Amino acid sequence: MEIVYVYVKKRSEFGRQCNFCDRPAEINVDIHPDPMQAVNFIERDPIDIGVQCASDMSEHEVNTERFEMETRGINHLEGGWPKDVNPLEMEQTIRFRKKVEKDENYINVITQLGSLMDHCIKQNNAINIYEEYFEEEEAAGITDEPPSAKTINVFRDPNIVKRTATHLSWHPDRSRKLAVAYSCLEFQRNSKDMSYDSYIWDLETPNKPEMVIRPSSPLICLEYNPKDSHILIGGCYNGQIAYWDTRKGALPVELTVVELGHRDPVYNVIWLQSKTGTDCFSGSTDGQVLWWDIRKLSEPTETLVMDISRKGILENALGAISLEYEPTMPTKFMVGTEQGIVISGNRKAKTPAEKIVSTYSGHHGPIYALSRNPFYPKNFLTVGDWTARIWSEESKESSIMWTKKHMSYLTDGCWSTTRPAVFFTTKMDGTLDIWDFLFKQNNPTLKLKVCDDPLFSLRLQDNGRFIGCGSKLGTVTLLEVSSGLCTLQRNEKNLASAMFERETKREKILEARHREMRLKERTKTEGKEEEVKEEIQEEKPEEILARVQKEFFEVIENELKRRERARAKLPTDQ
Repeated sequence: MEIVYVYVKKRSEFGRQCNFCDRPAEINVDIHPDPMQAVNFIERDPIDIGVQCASDMSEHEVNTERFEMETRGINHLEGGWPKDVNPLEMEQTIRFRKKVEKDENYINVITQLGSLMDHCIKQNNAINIYEEYFEEEEAAGITDEPPSAKTINVFRDPNIVKRTATHLSWHPDRSRKLAVAYSCLEFQRNSKDMSYDSYIWDLETPNKPEMVIRPSSPLICLEYNPKDSHILIGGCYNGQIAYWDTRKGALPVELTVVELGHRDPVYNVIWLQSKTGTDCFSGSTDGQVLWWDIRKLSEPTETLVMDISRKGILENALGAISLEYEPTMPTKFMVGTEQGIVISGNRKAKTPAEKIVSTYSGHHGPIYALSRNPFYPKNFLTVGDWTARIWSEESKESSIMWTKKHMSYLTDGCWSTTRPAVFFTTKMDGTLDIWDFLFKQNNPTLKLKVCDDPLFSLRLQDNGRFIGCGSKLGTVTLLEVSSGLCTLQRNEKNLASAMFERETKREKILEARHREMRLKERTKTEGKEEEVKEEIQEEKPEEILARVQKEFFEVIENELKRRERARAKLPTDQ
């Protein structure tokens, strides 16, 4: 092994902080005035000076250069082996371990460390030093604080040609990183100079993205794998699915085949709960929902056509815009379509027709967001047209709660991860609305103007405190909400559950009433039709002819009388 570089510094001195101390001032240079220089001065005569009542103020401005930070680190794999042992060779490492384990000093050291560890473990089990004794009192005090939110950071698309931030995904482990998918969704508006790149941002360094994601086609959605934070999956504009491993660089590890993928842009991809952590499913406006295993992206593992007539005809299928999957209910899934209908499905059904369980209709346009309540999964939120609606799985004919119709189009929405009664929506006028239906039902609890551009995407961090909002021009704004909006209030779960149940019962009663009214109307119309039929059947052909002749001659007589009256008026007028 050749020695490439020798470090002169000790390891303990790497990254050592600067230690400053106080000391008295020292005079380094003292320049006295030179009387000979007075000859070179020129006196101004006359001198004009402006005088005013207010005191003179001086103002100074300094425009500093933009400071770009770059994060670097060392990926330490394995060390501590002697030079003659290759850590990649299994036999050499096993041989060296056996040699060390036989050493008497090794046994003594392990015995000594064992006693110390035993003491520490017993100490940890005896008392929890991080235990909080007054959680309820703190939560009760927080409720008095007015709801608010503040901007923490702004991440801008570094390219000249700006694109829409179509999807956001938080890093699953520490949530210190944010993956953003950028693409232009306007039909045939893609310019030649437009970049295909998407980015992973570090929250501490907004000036430069931490990593570039380079797809074959612009990414519409991008999701972190919850089991492996190095893996991301994305849906492309050309219908392909690709996955990346951040350890292997910016290019995708594997892509789906164009012929066996989607025919339209992939609007959503969601990871599934599985033992391997490699399963996912995708939805597109081509009317298909496809299931994939990233270990074999050559073909989908399963295909479902979104035909609500259950005939499996692709031409009649509804285009998928949004998907929903709850890990606690691994067989169920939901699809929000561009026709405003929510389709509920069961993956474990035997036939494709049985996989489409039920439908929910209530929106007049595409459903851009579909999200189950994390505390009560039977209730879910949909965002589309000018309203956001809350549904119950038990009430299929209409939603149980809904917002008023806004002046601007709604583009995205999600539930709070920490409070069951709070949800968020974004609008085309650049506004973020925060709703708390226990506090206020008609209007949002907090209305925040994030930017002047339309907001298109929204994602909440798992702790419920930080929100990322993506705009049409690719600007991602990171907001922090006040503690009252992200801390569970006292008795909130029970109150939210009671409201959901009450509204569901109300809708069931209304549905039953509507069914009764429709049944009565149907019986009335059917009765009238039967009476008309009976009258027609009872009348004989001779009677029909006589009735028609009579009506005909009456019309002619009336016309003749009208003409005679008209003639009688003419001479008098002349």
